[in-house]
Amino acid sequence: MWFVLGEYRISGRRAAEISASIERAVGEGALEPGELLPPMRELAERLGVNPNTVAAAYRTLRERGVIETAGRRGSRVRSKPATTAREMIRVEVPPGVRDLSDGNPDPALLPPLAGAFAAAAAQGDKEPVLYGHAPVDPGLERLARAGLVADGVPDGPVAVTSGALDAVERVLAAHLRPGDAVVVEDPGWGSLLDLVPALGLRTVPVALDDEGPLPDDVRRALQGGARALIVTDRAQNPTGAALTAARAEALRAVLADHPETLVIEDDHGHHIVDLPLHPLAGVTHRWAFSRSAAKAYGPDLRLAVLTGDPLTLDRVRGRQRLGPGWVSLTLQRAVARLWADGAVDPTGVATRYGERRDALAAALRRRGVAARGRSGMNLWVPVPDETGAVARLLHAGWAVAPGARFRMNTPPSIRVTVSTLTDAEIDPLAEAIAAAVRPGEGDRRTYA
Repeated sequence: MWFVLGEYRISGRRAAEISASIERAVGEGALEPGELLPPMRELAERLGVNPNTVAAAYRTLRERGVIETAGRRGSRVRSKPATTAREMIRVEVPPGVRDLSDGNPDPALLPPLAGAFAAAAAQGDKEPVLYGHAPVDPGLERLARAGLVADGVPDGPVAVTSGALDAVERVLAAHLRPGDAVVVEDPGWGSLLDLVPALGLRTVPVALDDEGPLPDDVRRALQGGARALIVTDRAQNPTGAALTAARAEALRAVLADHPETLVIEDDHGHHIVDLPLHPLAGVTHRWAFSRSAAKAYGPDLRLAVLTGDPLTLDRVRGRQRLGPGWVSLTLQRAVARLWADGAVDPTGVATRYGERRDALAAALRRRGVAARGRSGMNLWVPVPDETGAVARLLHAGWAVAPGARFRMNTPPSIRVTVSTLTDAEIDPLAEAIAAAVRPGEGDRRTYA
């Protein structure tokens, strides 16, 4: 059955099918901004489904930002469907303000690239890459496999994508359909929280502590029908969480009871973290593990190595062939040269970031302010008034990231990128954060 709205047929029997049909119409322009949708009972009757099914479809569309509901006035297509609202939650950093909001690595800790790219270009001159060439450089694949095996990641096919987010998007698209639910960390990577609904999928947030997602929360989400789980193994953005052996074991036990779950792991902290990897890969039938180069070697190196079960990788590589075809072999060869030459000292980089995190966290504790940051280059600081804290810090000369960019159900917080902090900045910054968190206390505070 179907319902004709204007010249468009709304169809579907399940809530996911109905919501996907409407969202497809909005995306194609068949349903225009401001257009009134049929009442739920009327649509249910025409489609031959329970009104609760249509109610669930409309609820999904509201969560996705595709429609808005105004009580008795009914539901309408939003004037500007919101698919990337979080991308707009940013701080404009005026001249003279210290920017600690961007999440970038310290340029001083990035390796020089000229030699690696010169060697890759010279190889390309001798062996030009043409259509039909193998999409993965053998040298990169060999180094990637060795590293993955050493870290306990199961053996599997290898693909190369344009960064971690590209890898996640391709894996989700390989298995899920609009309306499917995906378990995400809360707080979590803002770009990922944008991506999931932009694909027509539903986000199911789960809380995490310094050791990773809470197993009981993950269990409830999977029991509720979620089809996929995305986990950051180390240097979680924004909290710095890293999976411990005990937490990974507990999560593997949960996943063993849900073997059809698609598990996606993001190891973007590779070579900037000295904590051991405790992967979840291989517990379920469908899994993927991404390891990107951006944080350790430079954000412009849009490259991630992706492995997973054979079916998942076959689908990813097949779809990739129909689109970009491959990630530049020159870029792959340059990254392989950087890895082979040991261009980055992972222990040294992790130590530098750790010293800056720990120093700021300690300075905040002396002022009665709690902060989280077990690994990586950020601190996550809970605040009672997020907007006020960001504004007061900006006025004091410090730009930090609003927590709203990264959180769903968790309380207000701010993210402070510590990657370029100097020793001289630690105490002034901690003082400014303490004043922003508890405005009006002034000189009444005493410190140990």
